[in-house]
Amino acid sequence: MRDGALTRITALVRQDVRLLLRDPAPLVVRTVMPLLIMGFMQPLFRAALRAGGEAADANGAEQGVPGMAVMFLFFLVNVVGFAMFREHGWNTWDRLRASTARPVELLAARVVVPLAAAVLQLAVIFGAGGALFDLRVTGSLLALVVVALPLALCVVMVGMALVALCRTISQLSVIANILALVFAGLGGALTPQSAMPDWAEPFAPAVPSYWAMRGFNEVVLRGGGVADVLLPAGVLCAFTAGLTAVTLVFFRADHRKLSWS
Repeated sequence: MRDGALTRITALVRQDVRLLLRDPAPLVVRTVMPLLIMGFMQPLFRAALRAGGEAADANGAEQGVPGMAVMFLFFLVNVVGFAMFREHGWNTWDRLRASTARPVELLAARVVVPLAAAVLQLAVIFGAGGALFDLRVTGSLLALVVVALPLALCVVMVGMALVALCRTISQLSVIANILALVFAGLGGALTPQSAMPDWAEPFAPAVPSYWAMRGFNEVVLRGGGVADVLLPAGVLCAFTAGLTAVTLVFFRADHRKLSWS
């Protein structure tokens, strides 16, 4: 049974990979756009970091690269939703339901490719940030990975939870875009967390992007190691667990999704 489930999930993942390779434009845009914005915003980030006392010799990439990476990663939520809704738009969802694949297998298969895309997006942005904008990571690279992996999974599960809750792709798209911008603002992706307005500080810990930025800042700015990012990584895992529970509770394979308003 386990081998059969793995075979079915693998087949679905292969189909998602083929579709992604056929049209990689969304992934490319989400990776290139934050780097383009960094080119314009780096002087502002540099001034903000130095004014806030974060780092006297900061060049701005310490805030801009992780900030833009986190902000644009949450736009992946739309892609996660589209991957599910297109099955209904193509009238192939009923075929999947009629197959031997169970609903939990259909969900598990739809997580794999977006998760890989999220990890790849983070890796390319941080790598290009070092090459193009002189990002200096003073801490452990392994610690960056410890934060990045649960962040990527958390983003994917935001998308899966919205799939379970939303009936139309328009509903999901609007909510996903609003969440991406709110998370960017409250999480400290648009401005250093030390420079956030007073009214935002009480709400900031309630969003996963805050903990992602806290973990990245610990490594990039303060030279932290794995032990220093266990709390942010653990909170991101808790967010992921909660979103997974929402998905499992509210997802119904027989619910009809609309790929239009």
